[in-house]
Order: sequence, then C-alpha cells, then structure tokens
Amino acid sequence: MGDVTDTQTNTFIQVSEIWVPQGDVLVLEKGNYGGHDGFAEASHHESFARGEGLPGKAWAEGRPVVLKGFDGSYFKRTEAAKAAGLTAAVAVPVFAGTVLKAVLVVLFGDDAVRTGAIEVWHEADGLLMLDDGYYGAAKHFEWVSQHTHFPRGQGLPGGVWASGTPILMRDLGSGYAFIRAESAGKAGLTTGLGLPIPSPTGATFVLTLLSARGTPIARRFEIWDVREPRAGQPAEAVLTDGICEREGKLWADQNPPVAPPKAVAWQGPIGQVLGSGVPLVRTGAAGLPAGYASMVALPIYRHDQLDHVVAWYL
Repeated sequence: MGDVTDTQTNTFIQVSEIWVPQGDVLVLEKGNYGGHDGFAEASHHESFARGEGLPGKAWAEGRPVVLKGFDGSYFKRTEAAKAAGLTAAVAVPVFAGTVLKAVLVVLFGDDAVRTGAIEVWHEADGLLMLDDGYYGAAKHFEWVSQHTHFPRGQGLPGGVWASGTPILMRDLGSGYAFIRAESAGKAGLTTGLGLPIPSPTGATFVLTLLSARGTPIARRFEIWDVREPRAGQPAEAVLTDGICEREGKLWADQNPPVAPPKAVAWQGPIGQVLGSGVPLVRTGAAGLPAGYASMVALPIYRHDQLDHVVAWYL
C-alpha cells in the first residue's frame, strides 16, 4: 500500500459523507474529505431539508441518486465543490423500513485518470436496467453498461436482486459470472461489490461499486452477516466474505475449520454500525486493520431489521 497522501489523491472516490436526520433536516455526522478543506468547511455549515440538495433528494425520493454535473442543478455546495475540483456525486439513503437512518454521499472529480464505477440499477418490466452511474474515465464501459440489462439472478446486479444480499465479485475482467467482463478488463476494473438498497416505496434498487487497481474505490472489502442476538447478549456479525489486494481473501479454508471473524455491537468500527444502525466514516488508522487510513461501513436492512454490514477500506 502506498503512503496516505498517495491513497487520498489517487482514489476513485474523493469525498465520503454521512448525513443523519436531526428533527426535520439532515446534518453532517462525519466526512472524509481527503484534504479538500474548503469543501469540508462548507459542508460543516450546511443542512438539508427533505427534498433539498442531493442528500434531501435521496431522502424524499427514497432511492439512490446520481448527479453528474453541479452547475445549474439542485446541488447546494456548487462553488465549494468547483474550488475542490469535485464534479459529480452519488447519494445513497439508508432506510430501516420507512425510517431514514442516514444518507451516504460520495463525491468525485472528473479527470482522464480516475477509473471505476458506481452504478444504480432499478427493476422495470422484470429486468434490472441502469438508472444512472458515474464511471470516471471508463467511457466505453459506461456505454456498454447503458446498453445492458439483467434478468433476475444474472451477473452481479441480478445476483444481488435474486439473493437480496450483498455480493463480492473478483476478477471482473476474466470472471464468467460478470456479464460485462471484456469491457471491464479493458477498463482495468478488478473487483465488484453489489448491494441491495431497500426503498420505502418497495421499488427494487441495486448499487454496484466497481474498483480498478490504479484508482481504487477501496483496497479491502468486507461483507458481515448480522446474526440474531441471543437472549441478553449484544448483536453479533460474522465476516462471510472479504478480499484485500495485499492479503487476498481474508480467510482460508483450513482443516480443522477456523471460525470466521466476529464483530460485537459497539466494539470496533463494525460493532459501531451494529449498535447504532447508522453508516460510519472513519479516518485515521486507530481501530482499523493495519495499513489502512480510512473506511466506510454501510448497514444493509431487510425491511426494518439490520441484515448485513458492508465495509471498504483505504
């Protein structure tokens, strides 16, 4: 892994924020701004009513929202974003049933180097269609994605739709299960994380994060399965899948079998999400696996119950 400065300047996502409801507005809970201090300052003085700005729009519409241009749009922090070189954003609401827990917002800068994808897929007429996405420099892959649809169970988005659970997919450029493998390989995309995004409207949405080695979304991905707590015991989650670019998969099949890692509510960053039910952005190495400087952890609900926690690290 490179040094922290290199990590911050070469990641696909440049800013990650958590906005939480406080009364009738969303306020900033935490953000990782990667050195964009002016944008951080503007964000700390902002709030969003339902329907207002990008976080408020995701709240009001109950769905992930992609915004690929700020000028003349409903985005409220356009001048600060322009000064920071940020040009696009995706907002992902986290609902437990009909209750909004938080909105995750990630922001990007458009240049000729950063490659990756964050896509929003929605169900229409029995197929998953691309609602919108941000692809950076991966223009051909964007075109292919715009002309691709997925039946239930096919590809990464269709697999998430069928299972209703997060799925981690490796070797996108050569994996037979990844329908867009050829164009993914040409774009340098290596790892895909697909997430079901429940909506209070009942509509089906799937979010996919596709990471390239040169400008990664993350260098480590984890999927934690939340288990029903035993009587009188705190909630637990078990690591059921994960991959790290340095270590490979995060556990190996062994004889005798080795129990997978667990997280307990309120202990460590995954435990924090388990206990609070709210997404987490953490900066600084304290409490993170060795060699990582930041993380995002996102709770995934099934109806009103916490079902999974997914995390990505840099």
